[in-house]
Amino acid sequence: MRMQRLLPVLLALLLSACGSLQGTPRPAPPVTDQPQEIQRDQTQGLIRMGTVSVMVHGAPSDSEEAIKAKAVAAGVDYYQILLNDETVVPGQWYSQAILYNKPR
Repeated sequence: MRMQRLLPVLLALLLSACGSLQGTPRPAPPVTDQPQEIQRDQTQGLIRMGTVSVMVHGAPSDSEEAIKAKAVAAGVDYYQILLNDETVVPGQWYSQAILYNKPR
């Protein structure tokens, strides 16, 4: 009997916790001459241009720099890094990003 009363409360708490993960949309920063990294809540209204991935030896910052270099080469306005993780090989990093342009 007690579990039946507790179940709706737990369900309500779980659903409210999911809502807190979404965040309020924010505008992307003004376009500059270099691609800028943005967060998920800044992608509203942008045009998705594709995805890129890299695998580099070094540090996590090295894979982030390689992603930025690919964004520069693609000529996009923004990029969002989805994944930056070390592989099973120590010192080898794999990173993935989505490329975006602002509508003209």
